[in-house]
Amino acid sequence: MKWVKDNVGTLIKKCKTNDPFEIANFINVHVVPWDLHEEINGFYKYDRRNKYIFYNSNLGNEMQYFVCAHELGHAVLHPKVNTPFLRSSTFFSINKIEVEANTFAVELLIPDKVIYDQCNSRMTIQEAASTYNVPHEVAHLKNF
Repeated sequence: MKWVKDNVGTLIKKCKTNDPFEIANFINVHVVPWDLHEEINGFYKYDRRNKYIFYNSNLGNEMQYFVCAHELGHAVLHPKVNTPFLRSSTFFSINKIEVEANTFAVELLIPDKVIYDQCNSRMTIQEAASTYNVPHEVAHLKNF
């Protein structure tokens, strides 16, 4: 999904960061921590030209970053589509927009530079995913 990777690259250059919370703020996407049910990690909502990312405030910091990045993917790639709740089982989804949002999150959180710099160290994609707080279930989506 080169087009997803290209969107991420453009966004990182524009915002000068790969932090999903900072990017959301920069592009006027409202990020709302919410006490959601334990099975629900987060969701994206579009309402009258306003974009919202809701994430479960009970998640650990690492998972909050991934959920924000995933939902930011929806905000950027599917801006007018309200998405279903992101559950841990969504990592295994074959639903097109969920795979695209997961790919967006992986590309955002694991910078290409890290992969290229680590080529000689024999770091695996799973190790890179662990280092950058990306769930191992979606690490394979990294395109390099």
